[in-house]
Amino acid sequence: QVQVVESGGGSVQAGGSLRLSCAASEYCYSMGWFRQAPGKEREVVAIDYGRGGSAKYAQSVTGRFTISQDNAQNTVYLQMNSLKPEDTAMYYCAASRGWSGTDHSGWNYWGQGTQVTVSS
Repeated sequence: QVQVVESGGGSVQAGGSLRLSCAASEYCYSMGWFRQAPGKEREVVAIDYGRGGSAKYAQSVTGRFTISQDNAQNTVYLQMNSLKPEDTAMYYCAASRGWSGTDHSGWNYWGQGTQVTVSS
């Protein structure tokens, strides 16, 4: 069992920024961020593979969000800029020892979630 803990959510005005952090208890090849708004399915936001070897982003956040890792601490970050009200959701960090893709069901370990609320 890999422990995953995320933090950094909050409430911001549209156009503002937040930086989410996620710490895993051990190295995982795949680390990603997902979000879920009320009444909607959990959707991928960004994925980092192999400590920055490659990254994928949802089209809706490309150019605004950046995923990065602190290799020494098995920590992944999500820098969120130019936030929009539609970014409002519970954000979850996910980790897998192997490769996992955009489908949330393929990930093995999950954090508890951190709420992001963007007001207009």
